[in-house]
Amino acid sequence: MSTPADLPTTMNAVICHGPENYELQQIPVPTAGPGEALVRVEAVGICASDLKCYHGAAKFWGDANRPAWAETEVIPGHEFVGTVVQLDDVAAERWGIAVGDRVVSEQIVPCWKCRYCLRGQYWMCAPHDMFGFKRRTPGAMAEYMVYSADALVHKVSADLPPAHAAFAEPLACSLHAVERAGITFEDVVVVAGCGPIGLGMVAGAKAKNPALVVALDVAEDKLALALECGADLAINVAKEDVVARIKELTDGYGADVYIEGTGHPSAVSQGLNVLRKLGTYVEYSVFGSDVTVDWSIISDDKELNVLGAHLGPYCWPAAIRMIESGVLPMDKICTHQLPLAEFQKGLDLVASGKESVKVSLIP
Repeated sequence: MSTPADLPTTMNAVICHGPENYELQQIPVPTAGPGEALVRVEAVGICASDLKCYHGAAKFWGDANRPAWAETEVIPGHEFVGTVVQLDDVAAERWGIAVGDRVVSEQIVPCWKCRYCLRGQYWMCAPHDMFGFKRRTPGAMAEYMVYSADALVHKVSADLPPAHAAFAEPLACSLHAVERAGITFEDVVVVAGCGPIGLGMVAGAKAKNPALVVALDVAEDKLALALECGADLAINVAKEDVVARIKELTDGYGADVYIEGTGHPSAVSQGLNVLRKLGTYVEYSVFGSDVTVDWSIISDDKELNVLGAHLGPYCWPAAIRMIESGVLPMDKICTHQLPLAEFQKGLDLVASGKESVKVSLIP
């Protein structure tokens, strides 16, 4: 595998040294090994889970009940797009790509050996190496990155702005949550949260053509954006009694499906109360703190179907098609693009949640 003549030897990269200890450093440009691809990063989105990792959430750094999952000395960034600058024949044939193609990779790099991978459930791979969290799989907050030989790679249109193309990752996650819900034509579907994930859930739910898609949030601008993404109704939970309104819309029964995408503990009990008996609750969020609910609502009161959702398995082609189709107001979703050196400003924008929807870094 030859190295391009114009390839630099060093690059800027954000390095995670631990919670709230991220630095921009000059490091060597990585080298693609057999079956791998070297990619010039065009954009990398900052996810709410990146923020929770930055702030030291137990999900990533462990607590009394679980070991740490995230590792230090790793380049963060798991939602990204880039251009292939180097790959060998094995990688080119496996992924159907060539030098110069614009490509995304799914955020998890499966081992392809554990019971989950062998059963096609690769998104729950036991080792669970994800770009941006493990030393084996450095992420995209850098000028260059390597797509591992075990990665799942997809081509994306070169006509899209980089930040729009990188939105394939959160949108695929949203679509997986929608798939888990098993939405039917007669359903009233409630989506909690109109951030990047929630907006994708709204669009995905609408694509299933249910009777009604209702979006919930506390920010009027995000509720307006949810309507542009396909919501039939947008309710400000700070101004209106959501449970009463949904019951009013459903002859007193409640919603058929509730999909949670806020990561706020109050949205969990809200969902249990919004749902009808035998309804379906889908949880997507990563929570920064423990959540307590009355479990008798799930069992004795309503016999609910409660489902988790993780990553975006088998949904990437659909997400890419949706972005390429122009059906989503991507300019309004991708609100901020910052240079890599301003990664801290990007994290702070995501933490605030008021000025931005999707924040991306452009290396």
